[in-house]
Amino acid sequence: MSRSAHPAGPRHADVLPEGHYAAPPTDLNVLDPKVWSQTVARTADGGTTVGGIEVARLAEEFGTPAYFLDEADFRARCAAWRDAFGPDADVFYAGKAFLSRAVVRWLHEEGLNLDVCSGGELATALAAGMPAERIALHGNNKSEEEIERAVAAGVGRIVLDSFQEIVRVAHIADRLGKRQRVQIRVTVGVEAHTHEFIATAHEDQKFGIALAGGQAAEAVRRALKLDGLELIGIHSHIGSQIFDMAGFEVAARRVVGLLAEVRDEHGVELPEIDLGGGLGIAYTSDDDPREPHEIAKALNEIVARECEAAKLRTPRISVEPGRAIVGPTAFTLYTVGTVKPLDGLRTYVSVDGGMSDNIRTALYDAEYTVALVSRRSDAEPVLVRVVGKHCESGDIVVKDAFLPADVAPGDLIAVPATGAYCRSMASNYNHALRPPVVAVRDGEARVIVRRETEEDLLRLDVG
Repeated sequence: MSRSAHPAGPRHADVLPEGHYAAPPTDLNVLDPKVWSQTVARTADGGTTVGGIEVARLAEEFGTPAYFLDEADFRARCAAWRDAFGPDADVFYAGKAFLSRAVVRWLHEEGLNLDVCSGGELATALAAGMPAERIALHGNNKSEEEIERAVAAGVGRIVLDSFQEIVRVAHIADRLGKRQRVQIRVTVGVEAHTHEFIATAHEDQKFGIALAGGQAAEAVRRALKLDGLELIGIHSHIGSQIFDMAGFEVAARRVVGLLAEVRDEHGVELPEIDLGGGLGIAYTSDDDPREPHEIAKALNEIVARECEAAKLRTPRISVEPGRAIVGPTAFTLYTVGTVKPLDGLRTYVSVDGGMSDNIRTALYDAEYTVALVSRRSDAEPVLVRVVGKHCESGDIVVKDAFLPADVAPGDLIAVPATGAYCRSMASNYNHALRPPVVAVRDGEARVIVRRETEEDLLRLDVG
């Protein structure tokens, strides 16, 4: 098929069907460093490299769809968070964003701790050699088996999420002859400016114990009475993909207020607070995330100010960046299958993946961008919707973006900022095979999570 321009939908400054205004980039061959990992670059002939390797070569060797993770960028972001908070604070990587044994080893080597929220994540962490004392276990409904494994392994903390769990962890710790370090997760009534389903600090949701009505204070009373528990602090998490620090300020004020109540009632100053994660990244050029040093400075100042007002010693702060570390370090590479122009609307570009490798667009109405990465094109920009191959009209990867009008079957296109939650939430819908994760660094590429095969699917089917 020739790469002549398709007579497709809106170009330049056009009104999209939803009523939003959009203007194409001045040059579609330029990749915005805000949304691409640090070693992604254009070549002189218009191709694209990551870690010094051409994406066309990567596609040939590893196939598409595939996630390509920039290891140097991942490690640099770990170091930036570690250095921003320094030795008097703790940075826990939120494993739910993306976890593999290779990632655990990188975290260990870069001096970060690890937050897990299931038995599988805990098993991965321990199998990869993360010291148990640097692991935190989260979750709103941990099984007795998960708790027992965590306590037996000696995890550094378990975050308690309910009154039942306070007793459950204490009982298991007693039975194992342990005294387990714990934090109590509280909901502070702050709803971050984010999607409804990823806002996690307002009262009407499944996580944590509410400050309202004295429930969190009662949880503290119960935990302090149990010999199997060592209560070390309070945990709060207000949401995800957050750019505004105002929510953290309100949350910190309320958490410190609880610490003051604990001191006044029990004569105990709890030594730690965890302010969670949820810091946003740039999915598109319109997003403007904060750097780790800015976040650290703001959080430290907020906590110090509130503690001074309450006449408390400043506790040790923990944070839990997941998306903020791994999200920008990976992109998903696809091969274009069909191109379908809809006159006056947009062009539908179908790729060989879809909602099975990135459910976030369908689930959260998430915004992404896309680029033609296998060649240079000076064709006119055309408004496109990148869609997958699944039997769902909602199988959308990128809702609205611009690609060159000559985009054609066989082209390689890439969606950046897919390091977080894409592989973690991937599925076998339509019996799709989940893509591999390939780490790229200094001219070398290696599979760290292999592509699924049909044999993998059939091995589970025992009927």
